[in-house]
Amino acid sequence: MNHITWEAPYCGEGNNCFRIGTDSAGHAYIAVAGAEDRYLTDTREALRALIRDIKAGKADHLL
Repeated sequence: MNHITWEAPYCGEGNNCFRIGTDSAGHAYIAVAGAEDRYLTDTREALRALIRDIKAGKADHLL
């Protein structure tokens, strides 16, 4: 397993914090802050697509 480099947590109101990480093999990771051992993983390109779609409003119905 490659070493994951985690970014600082992204937090909403209260304790809703998520962390995004990457490794040298081109994988991206998303985890709840404090539970980084239980993460979702995919390629960095998949993470880029997710972020672009969120920024474009495609997840606004979840708010």
